Amino acid sequence: MSQSLIVDPTARIDERAVIDAGGGSISIGRKTTIASFAMILAHGGHIEIGEFCSVNPFCVLYGHGGLHIGNYVRIATHTVIIPANHVFDDPDTPITNQGLTKLGVTIGDDVWIGAGARILDGVTIGTGAVIGAGAVVTQNVPERAIFAGVPARKLGERGTKPSTT
Repeated sequence: MSQSLIVDPTARIDERAVIDAGGGSISIGRKTTIASFAMILAHGGHIEIGEFCSVNPFCVLYGHGGLHIGNYVRIATHTVIIPANHVFDDPDTPITNQGLTKLGVTIGDDVWIGAGARILDGVTIGTGAVIGAGAVVTQNVPERAIFAGVPARKLGERGTKPSTT
């Protein structure tokens, strides 16, 4: 299987980061920074990271089912994004032999993902959203929504002030 790696010449990738197209494809946009010890692993799928993004230390981004990250996205340390999930329906068959679902993950522009968040297969995060530290995101996040918790749920929306009553 062919693979490709396209990195804009203005992107900065720390020498201790791991970037592995692994039978798939990875593209990293203009002025994007990939910090030390981050891992970007296509695993036969594709990963697209837009312009002016930051992927901080110890993040793991997989590409199995496709990962699209927009522009101006901030991904804090220890975040894991997994666009695949194990099938485990048959208790008589080892999980490793049951295959994967690969729905993919899409993250819009101007998103901030807090430290230690987990973004799971099939999720779309809308433009301008904020994901709180430690959140486990299992459902779509609307534009400008603030989600946090395990599982993540909506806490508010950017641009609105909380009620003081």
